[in-house]
Amino acid sequence: MILESAARCPACQHFIKLDAAPGSPIVARHAVQREATTTALQVEGRIRHPSDGGAWEYSVVLTIQDGDGKEINRQVVGVGALLVGDERTFNLSVEVTPTDDKRRPTRSPLSRGRH
Repeated sequence: MILESAARCPACQHFIKLDAAPGSPIVARHAVQREATTTALQVEGRIRHPSDGGAWEYSVVLTIQDGDGKEINRQVVGVGALLVGDERTFNLSVEVTPTDDKRRPTRSPLSRGRH
């Protein structure tokens, strides 16, 4: 599912144009133009199975938390196995694209309630 405010498809990186006539569902079309995007976070890591022992199973788990530390999304994005001598590189990046949406949070992001 792609958010209505998304400017481009997170999977293929193509620009998204939303077409909707009054009373009809929103249809997303891909085009080749791209919006200006900034990579706000990028982490890369590599794991290598040592030369002894049994296979390793791995799961790539992505969690997103809000400013209060509450988990708002959790997904397993990949699973696999490493045999003796196998190596995998994992890369996580968070891309942000500016929009014209001027909404503000309903409460201050710094307030955490009464303690």
